[in-house]
Amino acid sequence: MIVGTAGHIDHGKTALVKALTGVDADRLAEERERGISIDLGFAYLDRPDGSTIGFVDVPGHERFMRNMLAGATGIDFLLLVVAADDGIMPQTREHLAVAELLGLRRCAVALTKCDLVEQGRIGEVSAGIRELLARGPLAGAEIFPVSSTTGEGVDALLAALDRAAETARPVDDPGRLRFAIDRSFSLQGAGTVVTGVIWSGELAVGDIVTVSPQGLEARVRALHVQNKPGQSARRGDRCGVNLAGKLDPSMLGRGDFLLDPFLHAPTGRIDAEISLLAGEPRPLRQWAAVRVHHAAAEVPARLALLQEGPIPPGSDGRVQIVLDRPIAAAVGDRFVIRDAAGSRTMGGGRFIDLRPPQRRRRQPRRLKQLDAMAIADPARSLAEQLADWPWQVERDRFIRDRAMSPAAAASALAAVPHQEARAEGTSFLFSSDVWDRLRCSALGEVALFHKRFPQLLGPNLARLAGALGPRLSPKAGAAFLAGLVEQKLLAHESGVYRLPTHRLGLDRADEELWQRLRTLLGGDARFRPPRVGPLAEMAGLRDFDARRVLKAMSKQGAVVEVVADHFFLREAMGEVAQIVGELAAQAEDGYFSAAQLRDRLDNGRKVAIQMLEYFDRQGLTLRHGDLRIIDPRRLERYSGGALAAAE
Repeated sequence: MIVGTAGHIDHGKTALVKALTGVDADRLAEERERGISIDLGFAYLDRPDGSTIGFVDVPGHERFMRNMLAGATGIDFLLLVVAADDGIMPQTREHLAVAELLGLRRCAVALTKCDLVEQGRIGEVSAGIRELLARGPLAGAEIFPVSSTTGEGVDALLAALDRAAETARPVDDPGRLRFAIDRSFSLQGAGTVVTGVIWSGELAVGDIVTVSPQGLEARVRALHVQNKPGQSARRGDRCGVNLAGKLDPSMLGRGDFLLDPFLHAPTGRIDAEISLLAGEPRPLRQWAAVRVHHAAAEVPARLALLQEGPIPPGSDGRVQIVLDRPIAAAVGDRFVIRDAAGSRTMGGGRFIDLRPPQRRRRQPRRLKQLDAMAIADPARSLAEQLADWPWQVERDRFIRDRAMSPAAAASALAAVPHQEARAEGTSFLFSSDVWDRLRCSALGEVALFHKRFPQLLGPNLARLAGALGPRLSPKAGAAFLAGLVEQKLLAHESGVYRLPTHRLGLDRADEELWQRLRTLLGGDARFRPPRVGPLAEMAGLRDFDARRVLKAMSKQGAVVEVVADHFFLREAMGEVAQIVGELAAQAEDGYFSAAQLRDRLDNGRKVAIQMLEYFDRQGLTLRHGDLRIIDPRRLERYSGGALAAAE
């Protein structure tokens, strides 16, 4: 368990930690000289049961509030320190507000310096503390009068911390690795070292991790877990991590994360729920300048309100946080905002969406989507998101942004009936109901297209995706249609979609043109039909119309385009294939020439060679110099009208 101290300057936080652990958490010479904590201090206490309680000692001076915030994130238990002689002071209230904003719900109060006051004063300050806590989520926290000088009450406080550690809820699924860095430095002979707390997941020597938001790769060379050498660590452990890789301490800093590489996706724009403290002097207005504290990071930002009108003090609202630089975050993470000068804490909240739209962010359908995304339970949130606009969820984005382990992701997906489809490397999830609606609209649109345009193979992606109901984004529409193709409900060829049973047809006008062209392609001229230009002239057509109709009939398999603009009836090419087979059978070694085919067809050497080159491409014949040999296994495909299958 990690215990974090909080309280006003000179209320005895560091002295109390030393009384509990025997360790002076003021590690800097300047801190010892001035008698105040400037940066974070750390101490560890081994317990009889083999466990370790870690302490994060934070500075109480308002000038070092940013350091306090860096230490307040990632702790399990709050130890609020109030001096009996001073009582509740400004930083007591601010530290308490920060703890509540960060979602801390386990707390004990140490009433220090009790050896300096009368018993009545202890009762008076204790009553004030109870009144202060009664208005928030830490109401009822136990108060322990102590003296770090005499040791009075220290054992009772320590026993309470032991009980809290024993009752800490075990984590069934630790999630994927997220390690929040609060220090980085170099050690002689070891190299780069970072310290911090594991927010989720597990870490072991040899693991490959990503430093985010920079995107640097590193390997865990060695670990110190709760101030002891170790081979592995888990969620809640405070660690020192020796990293190997192409990096040095100057590349890392307070606020960065070590992540499972899958989770690396920094963001500079986040939609969030926010609570403004009741003591704020003015409402939170559009595009307010603030400083956002997340984990140990401190980043300047602007707030775009997602509601009409400002957020009054003591009220909640939703905002889009536009950060000056990207951070490594996850849905559900807590944050605190301070004013642009860093002089006061204004409020805080919880991240909802790490990839929000920059435009139309206040549309009713977008705000409704945010309601679904704000649900903490992953399965319930997914179900609500799939039931409404935009009618789909990107699978990996949903899992990654919530830092879900494979087991947790599988459990959430199994709890929500859905269909999955993939396009361009992205998998999209659809509710079963929405999938059925989309399927009906897609198949209906394709069937209608076939009816209206029988001479065309089918609608293209842009046309079909645009006609889906409900409407999808282009990428999601492409994925959905790919899913229908995979289910064999649609066929996709030549860039268009068709029903598997659809065969090209012609409208009434084109059917009349086809009959005129077919007559000219058949009969005695079937082995030497004219090319498109002369053929169109003979039929009294424009070249464009003749070519258009012949191309359509080629897709149906009624004609074969042996070379560009030279079409033969399918039946005629079937006859030629049989003649080629006969020539091969009559040859002693199976080889025959183009001249032999020319003589049989009486169609000229050029056309005979073009036919044979076509058969070469189809695999029916194989060329050896000026001769060819036939593949008898393929000959049957070209007889009895089966030539269309070879196309």
